Amino acid sequence: MTIAIEEDPQAWREDLRLRLEGLVDLFVVAGIQQEDVFAAILEDVDGLRSALIRDPDPADDDTAKTTIDEPSNDWPAAEGR
Repeated sequence: MTIAIEEDPQAWREDLRLRLEGLVDLFVVAGIQQEDVFAAILEDVDGLRSALIRDPDPADDDTAKTTIDEPSNDWPAAEGR
């Protein structure tokens, strides 16, 4: 799944529209109301926008600060298990 934007800088918009149509159709065929699919897409886009505002480049985050270590088994009740 690649998008050749070098050939046509606006081609990605057409590709996006076609993929959105396919996504909507997928759920409508499965029995979901079209308006519900549209509402869910808009909610998710708002969520993505909010996430971008909170953290514009999550790839720059230092994962060492957020890594949670395994719990220690150095407590008395852990012995013998």
